[in-house]
Amino acid sequence: MNAPDASPLVYITGASSGIGQALAARYYRAGWRLALVARRAAEIEAWCVSQGYERARWAAYAADVRDIGGIVGAGRQCLVQQGLPAVVIANAGISIGVDTAEYEDLDVVRLTFETNNVGLAATFHPFVRPMSEARRGTLVGIASVAAIRGLPGHGAYCGSKAAVVSYCESLRGELRPHGVKVVTLLPGYVDTPLTRGNPYKMPFLMSPAQFAERAFRAIEAGASYRVIPWQMAVVAKLLRVLPNPVFDRLLAGRGRKKRRGQ
Repeated sequence: MNAPDASPLVYITGASSGIGQALAARYYRAGWRLALVARRAAEIEAWCVSQGYERARWAAYAADVRDIGGIVGAGRQCLVQQGLPAVVIANAGISIGVDTAEYEDLDVVRLTFETNNVGLAATFHPFVRPMSEARRGTLVGIASVAAIRGLPGHGAYCGSKAAVVSYCESLRGELRPHGVKVVTLLPGYVDTPLTRGNPYKMPFLMSPAQFAERAFRAIEAGASYRVIPWQMAVVAKLLRVLPNPVFDRLLAGRGRKKRRGQ
């Protein structure tokens, strides 16, 4: 049964920390209800209580995006308990360095694509048909500026985020006739546990709250594609047009993302 509260609902995965948590805080301040998903729902609940959030305005769902049945089930549970979200943000993701010469890193490649790509599609799945039938709603895929060009030691992450961009572009074309928007956001460097161990400089580093503010405005504006911050968007455009020999020399000697266990 749908919630009687008329305020809009946002559904966010990976909501227990980092970008997901910052997005939840930004939407709550804007008067939205929250449907928050993470593997550890207890952490979401503790955080919401610590923030003094009204209990009627949020719900936590325990699900791992790699478990298709689990994440689809969380979405269906949200539809029953809270109603149809106005915005669904597929934010959950992982970033781990890989070395293709190392056999054990093949499992990291699999894990990365399962989380960042299959998990994103499974997050959207429960809402695509209801949104299309209602002719309203927005699906948001969190990609990365790392989708623009491949970075040494970062092949799994770069490849998975490039796939997020292409997937969301395909989905945007499919759903446009049904009144459903698809927004692709490409964060630059954000100060989260995923980036703090990076052994290289991170220009234009943002706090999660700074990213969330810009992301909120981009989603509200219905932007189909947005690199955040704008300075990184300029860098991304330059990277796109750099000839391969120049790009390769530019990255020579750059530190590699840490592998699992390092």
